[in-house]
Amino acid sequence: MSQTVSTSTTTESAAVTVTGATLASWTADPGPAPLVIDVRSAAEYEAVHIRGSYHVPLSILAEHTDDLAAHLTEPVVLVCQSGVRAEQARRRLAASGLARARVLDGGVPAYASAGGDIVRGRRAWALERQVRLVAGAVVLAGLTAGRFLSPKARLLAGSIGAGLTVSSLTDTCAMGAALARMPWNRDHTDPCPSDTLDRVARRAPQD
Repeated sequence: MSQTVSTSTTTESAAVTVTGATLASWTADPGPAPLVIDVRSAAEYEAVHIRGSYHVPLSILAEHTDDLAAHLTEPVVLVCQSGVRAEQARRRLAASGLARARVLDGGVPAYASAGGDIVRGRRAWALERQVRLVAGAVVLAGLTAGRFLSPKARLLAGSIGAGLTVSSLTDTCAMGAALARMPWNRDHTDPCPSDTLDRVARRAPQD
């Protein structure tokens, strides 16, 4: 790589994140590049992903963190749609002793905007976008029903606000987990955990 991948910086944010432009330059360089791990759902990965990346859904990473960390000997960049799930993955890996993993700031869109090499397949809505749609629709429905049907209906909007607050404080998303199990998201099958770990161990990406 023309630049050194290091987690030694003056701020924690700089230490654990990398920009789309920087990652694009690293992956385009003929020299050694960091291992790119995509933690999004199968539907999102099949729709668009970084060429040469390894698909390890967050659910699989969460269940097999120690096994995965044992296979990661080089610098790692974790990728999702925006950076939220990738940060969750980074924290899990850090707890297993892998302190050198970074998060792609802005996710796959930032990498694509920087001119990085991506693979496009069947278009699918990102999970974060689905969460925003459902949360917004429920809040709107609750406020509308509270205006025209019963004031108690506004509690529905309040419950969404409370849920989003808890989600932010705990860095989890119950709505996202529920949406991931919906039929339109289940049309795409997540990889088998053993196959996923074996692919990472052999450094054999899906592309």
